[in-house]
Amino acid sequence: MNNHPFHLVDHSPWPLTGSIGSLTLMSGMIMMFHKYTYDLFTIGVLLLILTMIQWWRDISREGTFQGLHTNIVVKGLKIGMVLFIVSEILFFVSFFWGFFHSSLSPVMEIGMLWPPLGIKPFNPMQIPLLNTMILLCSGITITWSHHSLMESKHSECLISMIITVVLGIYFSSLQVYEYYEAPFCMSDSIYGSCFFMSTGFHGIHVIIGTTFIFICFIRQLGFHFSSTHHFGFEAAAWYWHFVDVVWLFLYMSIYWWGS
Repeated sequence: MNNHPFHLVDHSPWPLTGSIGSLTLMSGMIMMFHKYTYDLFTIGVLLLILTMIQWWRDISREGTFQGLHTNIVVKGLKIGMVLFIVSEILFFVSFFWGFFHSSLSPVMEIGMLWPPLGIKPFNPMQIPLLNTMILLCSGITITWSHHSLMESKHSECLISMIITVVLGIYFSSLQVYEYYEAPFCMSDSIYGSCFFMSTGFHGIHVIIGTTFIFICFIRQLGFHFSSTHHFGFEAAAWYWHFVDVVWLFLYMSIYWWGS
């Protein structure tokens, strides 16, 4: 028994396997771009997926069954999640900075026009607007799920959570279709680079957030959360709201104003 409320973590192989998986994934992406081979990339993805499954399993055991996530530990986890989201905000600020730097004062190399000559931007009233409505609705359903959990309404929490997951998958599918139909590519001047880097990284965050909420759905099926002890779900909800807000800025600046 410990005579303190802090969690001193046991030895774990998952940080090492996660680092190896990340290195393999990055090396595989380089090989994929230059040599058109997918073997190393596939191995990196599999390593990261296996690491995530087993690492999340261990954390779920610690917080749910072993009682190691005390109030003080949860407070530290909340601070860590807030700082992580702040770092992600600054990550996207760099993309917005590059976009507005190029659009407010377009240089001679792109014809002193924005969008540059030859670039046909997306109509913001079509798929982008639909995706905006999808994410706003998903923000409502994840909030519904959170309030249902706090009121111990198990079935309502599950239903609203799976609706959020479906909306996230729907958003990602529409974005893939949008990229497939795009009249320009990443190498088409600074516009293409800014567009695909910012919306693409946001798309990755949507996939991560959808996975995050789906894991919470599986845990809720096993009654891992209670009305007073559910930080894993709270972290997923915070992350999803961050994704929603970033998309609103992307829609207003890149799709609507920038077009």
